[in-house]
Amino acid sequence: MNYLPLMPFMKPHNTTNPAMPPRFRRPSVVTWVIAISFAAFFIQGLIAADVTLDRLVRGASNIVRFLGQAFPPDFSRHESVAWAMLETLNIAVVGVTFGCLLSVPLALLAARNTAPNAIVRTLARFVISVARTIPDLIWALIFVVTVGLGPLAGILAIIMDTIGFAARFYSERFEEVGKGPSEALTATGAGRLSVIFGAIIPESFASMTATSLFSVEKAIRSAVTLGLVGAGGIGVELSTSMRLFRYDQAAAIILLILVAVIGFEQLSSAIRKRIINGEGVPQG
Repeated sequence: MNYLPLMPFMKPHNTTNPAMPPRFRRPSVVTWVIAISFAAFFIQGLIAADVTLDRLVRGASNIVRFLGQAFPPDFSRHESVAWAMLETLNIAVVGVTFGCLLSVPLALLAARNTAPNAIVRTLARFVISVARTIPDLIWALIFVVTVGLGPLAGILAIIMDTIGFAARFYSERFEEVGKGPSEALTATGAGRLSVIFGAIIPESFASMTATSLFSVEKAIRSAVTLGLVGAGGIGVELSTSMRLFRYDQAAAIILLILVAVIGFEQLSSAIRKRIINGEGVPQG
């Protein structure tokens, strides 16, 4: 009688305990500790947040009242709101531009194949980690204290936030570049800088452009919230409207923010598609 051989993905039945299929393994002690710790932390979070049915019901009624007062939106202050939105876009674009420019040399120092030595690479990665770990709102508070209220604090906060975001992805892309072009330039006697600007950066340009566009999208959303702590932009207008209980004006501001963010996301998506399709990418 012929039997079919067992395929790699097939396992024999568990003869010792037929009730338990072999694919279900008894959890280890570490797994139980992690699961119990997560459950305890989750329950403690619910208790600390004071999540009750009464609060949820009252919250639902409050949101209905807020929406009733917010609509229809009041666009009577459209001129000042438009200028504030323009200031927000200026903060985002200027901050991202300087942030991306500063991210390139920092990423070159952090990448394994471009860093001069391990010490410099470690220091560069530490700077990137610090910039990425501290939230943009904290950076805004720091710069509001150091340079005062206004757009400059927002721009500096966006620069630091962009360095933490873009420099990390730039460095990872530099490390992924194939060795072929670099070795070919090295064989012709090219120095380190010639290899970087002649092979590594051109090969990474498309990915860097996409990352930069993501940075702008992120910065526009961040610039809105930075205004809440006095870093300029439309966040100041939104905070003022909410404090004065002018929810109809706040709704108008929120709609304007929504249109601006979605509009740029669509533009950014179209540009990235052209990059992926190979259009507009400089040939090395």
